[in-house]
Amino acid sequence: MLPQSLMGPILIVVVVLSLLGQAFPLYTDYLWFQEVKLTSVFTTILWTKAVLALAAGLAFALLVYVNVRLAARSTSGDVLVELDDPFGLPSRLVIEPLFRKFLLPGALILGFLAASQAAGQWETYLRFVNAQPFNVQDPVFGRDIGFYVFRLPVLSTLYAWALVALGITFILVVATGVLHRGIQITARGPRVAAHARAHLLTLGALILIVKAGGYYLDTYELLFSPRGIVFGASYSDINAQLPAMRILSILSLGCAAVCIWQIGRRGVRPMLIALAVLVGANVLGLGVYPTFLQRFRVVPNEIVAERSYIEQNIKYTRMAYGLDRIQEQEFPAEETLRAEDLQRNDPTIKNIRLWDHRPLLATYGQLQEIRTYYRFVDVDNDRYLVDGQLRQVMLSPRELSYKNLPSRIWINERLTYTHGYGVVLGPVNRITPEGLPDFWIKDIPPVSAGPIKVSRPEIYYGEIGNDYVFVKTRAQELDYPAGDKNVYSTYAGQGGVPIQSFLRKLLFALRFGDLKIVLSNDIIGESRVMYYRQIEERVKKVAPFIQFDRDPYLVIGQDGRLVWIIDGYTTSNRFPYSEPVRGLGNYIRNSVKAVVDAYDGSLAFYLSEPDDPVVKAYARAFPGLFQPLTAMPADLRSHVRYPQGLFTIQARMFATYHMRDPQVFYNKEDLWSIPKKAVEGQERDMEPYYTIMRLPGEKSEEFILLIPFNPSKKDNMIAWLAARSDGAHYGKLIVYNFPKQKLIYGPRQIEARIDQDAFISQQLSLWGQRGSQVIRGSLLAIPIEQSLLYVEPLYLAAEKGSLPELKRVIVAFGNQIAMEENLEASLAQIFGGPGKRPVVARAEPAAMPGSPKGGEAGVRGLVDQAWQQYTRAQDLLRQGNFSGYGEEIKRLEGTLKTLRERAR
Repeated sequence: MLPQSLMGPILIVVVVLSLLGQAFPLYTDYLWFQEVKLTSVFTTILWTKAVLALAAGLAFALLVYVNVRLAARSTSGDVLVELDDPFGLPSRLVIEPLFRKFLLPGALILGFLAASQAAGQWETYLRFVNAQPFNVQDPVFGRDIGFYVFRLPVLSTLYAWALVALGITFILVVATGVLHRGIQITARGPRVAAHARAHLLTLGALILIVKAGGYYLDTYELLFSPRGIVFGASYSDINAQLPAMRILSILSLGCAAVCIWQIGRRGVRPMLIALAVLVGANVLGLGVYPTFLQRFRVVPNEIVAERSYIEQNIKYTRMAYGLDRIQEQEFPAEETLRAEDLQRNDPTIKNIRLWDHRPLLATYGQLQEIRTYYRFVDVDNDRYLVDGQLRQVMLSPRELSYKNLPSRIWINERLTYTHGYGVVLGPVNRITPEGLPDFWIKDIPPVSAGPIKVSRPEIYYGEIGNDYVFVKTRAQELDYPAGDKNVYSTYAGQGGVPIQSFLRKLLFALRFGDLKIVLSNDIIGESRVMYYRQIEERVKKVAPFIQFDRDPYLVIGQDGRLVWIIDGYTTSNRFPYSEPVRGLGNYIRNSVKAVVDAYDGSLAFYLSEPDDPVVKAYARAFPGLFQPLTAMPADLRSHVRYPQGLFTIQARMFATYHMRDPQVFYNKEDLWSIPKKAVEGQERDMEPYYTIMRLPGEKSEEFILLIPFNPSKKDNMIAWLAARSDGAHYGKLIVYNFPKQKLIYGPRQIEARIDQDAFISQQLSLWGQRGSQVIRGSLLAIPIEQSLLYVEPLYLAAEKGSLPELKRVIVAFGNQIAMEENLEASLAQIFGGPGKRPVVARAEPAAMPGSPKGGEAGVRGLVDQAWQQYTRAQDLLRQGNFSGYGEEIKRLEGTLKTLRERAR
């Protein structure tokens, strides 16, 4: 066992090493903030943590130290005669030297624990001191919502801190009294010295005063009650819990007064009676009476009792999720769509997405990964202006996958393989004759087949990546593979923290726990180290108070640079009466758009919703961090889109909270749901999807995010919700309601009708028998004019392969279904030429013809004629001339009938 003389120095060494262990990452983080030119954010957070930790730690340590020392001193002069000790405690002569020695270190340790807890409340504190009004009052107390979002959390934290601090102090004072014999347990009961008694009663009074404040704060917490039929204060909360808490607050103050009064008097009976009354009132007021009121007053006529509270829940939930901004319009869903309408909406037709993310990602991987260490992680939907037309595209960055490196040695992972390279990009509706995606950008180095060019294809910052790499080293850095050889380069940007000196080299070796950094001769003074390379991790490091979307998307700038855009949300769980979402809270705004350069990692944060009080508080706390959205470069601003994550949350909430009448809401008479679809054998909610279309009543096409709704437990469609992303319309939401007296086929019903179609079912079975895997793409509902068009792509993939090919496109409109090799052919099958609606003709599987017995020359001429007619029809189809295509197909039909008669 170590001598006591060594305990102090060893403790000091442990503390110093612990602080040094924290200092290395802290300083390297400071260097990183210098790199991204946001040191003010780092220092604000650091100083806030330090001030809170120092204040809370010193206050806690001082409270414990003063009270325990006072308890020890007071009992020293007022000690009871030492009686038989039932606990077998050591003598006071032994205890007092140890007590004096360990009192200060013990108080400091408790203070350190309190300090670490307080430092974690830096965000709550910054919200408090930079609070902004919502200019909306709660319906019960009439306070601004800002009080609940910004101030109440701090008051609740202070209450909890004071209660814990006083409680621990009370326990330590009791223990001190027992050790110093100021409190003794005898056969007649406990005996307490006068000073110890006064000290404990004073602490007890303080605890009760704090508890009175807790009851007062609990009245505000009723607005977040989950006990009623809806979230928020209910009838029993307002009429039972609220008055009970106010009474308990007064009773708690009365008990504190009794404790003070009891100090100069003998006995404890008045105090015990007062505490018993408080406990009894707590049980009756917060337990028995609310339950009684709920069972015998509320339940028998619940809708009458809870009506006003349901109204508040609807109002504030719609407000918290931005549902009150949704415009409502009627959508007749007529079946009057003609070929002329399709021609008038040609930009919409050209941008119908035929490639699903999952099969397209697999196809990209097979065709364009080029090397085993490259990976396509995700496919993003976006739009670009191509030849004066807005075109929807699918884009995927080619990132470096470190786990797939051919040799995972240190020099490869840290110095040689440092970045991904290039992107693949193609239109959402174009396919090759083999059923593969058409590429506008492909290969390494990137080859562009259109106006969109990539000038800086290196991706040092992306969705995947290891924790750090070194650039500008003596080692060769792989730029990209070229045939049997590799092309090497040296990083030319300003990304990463400069090494500069051996001391920094040592510092990073300590931070990353890697001795090779110090020993490597390839890392020189000009070298730079890149860390926090994943997009979400990088923006979260700067703005940990923002909740970022899980799906950043890549944009090709006008200058050819690759830039990531990621959406940021301000959230809170303190919005009164608003229904919460698990893992999120009950308030959300898409207030931030963050931009990260894929080459140098530079960061910029833009305010997409500057009127949000939460982001205004953060902007005040961190001046210079956020810029107005108008400051974003125009070529990037044209790619800002409404976030799919937020839209999904809003759609799920709107499925319930479109009902505004309390009676209808209570009975769930008009409850909606998001359509289900089968994904890998499991039923999942349909995902929102982007498309380019012209909204009803608008003059031009725009980038839209939409999702349909079903009535609850029904498969027909009842409405669709659209979010706009372009220009001045950004962020506007519109719901289009269908006539309730009319059956509008929903996605599941369309899927069922496709499955029941004899020709399609036969074709799918035939492909399955040949060893191919049929992959059903997402069924898209595309509003055109006042009608709905359904489109579903079909992919084929070999059972043992992973190269899905787009083989058929199914189109459904009204009672008609067509399946052809491409979208244009399916549309022509249904709509034909202008002004007519032909019956859908489906070809039966053809038998192998035998050799003709006569008129061989005439038959050969008919075959040539049929081929020419088919070729002309395909040319007209590619030109979008549906009328000419239909007429040519009719001529082909006549030729084939003649050929069949000749062949008999």
